Amino acid sequence: MSDNNEKIIVKGNGPLKGKVKISGAKNSALPILAACLLGTEDIILSEVPKLKDIEIMLEVLKSLGSEITYLDDTTIKINSKNINSYETPFELMDKMRASFVVMGPLLARFNKTKTKSPGGCNIGKRPVDLHLKGFKSLGAKTVQDHDEISAVAENGLKGAIIYLDFPSVGATQNIMMAATMAKGETVIENAAKEPEIVDLSNFLTKMGAKIRGAGTSIITIEGVEKLTGTNHAIIPDRIEAATYMIAAAMTKGDVVIENVIGAHIRPVIAKLIEVGATVEESKDEDIIRVKADKRLNGTTIKTLPYPGFPTDAQAQFMALMSICNGESRVKETVFENRFMHVDELVKMGASVLTEGNEAAILGVDKLKGANVKATDLRAGAALVMAGLVAEGETVISDIYHIDRGYSDIVGKFRNLGANIKRVKVD
Repeated sequence: MSDNNEKIIVKGNGPLKGKVKISGAKNSALPILAACLLGTEDIILSEVPKLKDIEIMLEVLKSLGSEITYLDDTTIKINSKNINSYETPFELMDKMRASFVVMGPLLARFNKTKTKSPGGCNIGKRPVDLHLKGFKSLGAKTVQDHDEISAVAENGLKGAIIYLDFPSVGATQNIMMAATMAKGETVIENAAKEPEIVDLSNFLTKMGAKIRGAGTSIITIEGVEKLTGTNHAIIPDRIEAATYMIAAAMTKGDVVIENVIGAHIRPVIAKLIEVGATVEESKDEDIIRVKADKRLNGTTIKTLPYPGFPTDAQAQFMALMSICNGESRVKETVFENRFMHVDELVKMGASVLTEGNEAAILGVDKLKGANVKATDLRAGAALVMAGLVAEGETVISDIYHIDRGYSDIVGKFRNLGANIKRVKVD
């Protein structure tokens, strides 16, 4: 895992070629790890990605009293039968925003929970008010000041109808978990539809929860007395898959992506075909092949909640657009601070103008290597990809952001023929 004095150095090295296997989805693994707090028997999770954020979440579970055993690199046994605390340690909460999803399970187990206001990537406002609105509807009293958030349900949680003003993934997950053991029926309206929601629902159902409608905008949860144990494999990471697919296309490469579910990344596949790449999906196996043999054409993308174009693939696609024919446009509708990679791409010779939540990109013939900074997780991936097609050497600092969401990005790109390495710097 990285620390602040490591950098990634990339040199343009021609097309990417070969195979890459996608890891389990970070955004699925984190809430599922939190949901392990609900189980009273052994839970075995496989395909858990090796990431900094996962390490922090496991620290959170340990601090609450869960027993954790690694069975192999990506398989973990978790037993939360004897958890003994409902307070998430502040110093862990500071490191990762997603640890906020332990509030729902803790509220379900103890009828109370307390934590610090969350940290994480600085890509715009991600308020927790929808989470708290859900807890309140279920009968909890919530208190939020600038430092601390708590929820207490003195008479236990009771099912309710909860309408989300925005289909927030985190709020949908947190409310689902809190509702699994509430008395009666809970209905979440305008729920998020992401594959990660479906994965969490499948996992909870295996533990004995009664949930229907995950993947649609209305999720119904019938409370049960207790949840047990199970075995579960985390779904593949659709954003990691999208990243390698886009990289294959922009380097004029030919890459086979293994362990990928095409249905989860339809908009990315559609846009790659639109710009002129070839995308072949294998019907019976989870394999997608992406290739390109010419300069690609500009296009327009607009980020939207699932099933729209994912905000988490916007920076990577902009890196591709920066060397396309003609003009491209990006409209970011999910996070208002999602253009932090633009200044860094411009240092590499990209031609990008932003106004508000829109960006216009005029494709250039060549990017040039530069010293750049990963301003957030996906921005970091985009800069690595820009480095793959740039003349000369690109040095990326603050790579701890990248390690939060990509398992062995340097090793995987190197296996595809990239000239890339990590170095320690004094």
